[in-house]
Amino acid sequence: MPERVEVTDPDGVDYGWVMQVTFVVTIVVGAPVVAALSTTTTLPTWGSRVAFAVRVGALVWFVTAVATYVYARRHAE
Repeated sequence: MPERVEVTDPDGVDYGWVMQVTFVVTIVVGAPVVAALSTTTTLPTWGSRVAFAVRVGALVWFVTAVATYVYARRHAE
């Protein structure tokens, strides 16, 4: 039987893991954050709702990505 292709042996930070964790955590944390913050903001049109979700979601994604990378880098040693 051939060796599995999914197996990796990364040196240092496993960027695949960082990307996957960032994606999942951003959805799990970001959706409730956007929903909670939208209750305090007037969003009269669909365009304003989309722009609000993108702005807040981008901030959540950025913070999550940086935190996940820092965590992976510290635990890679």
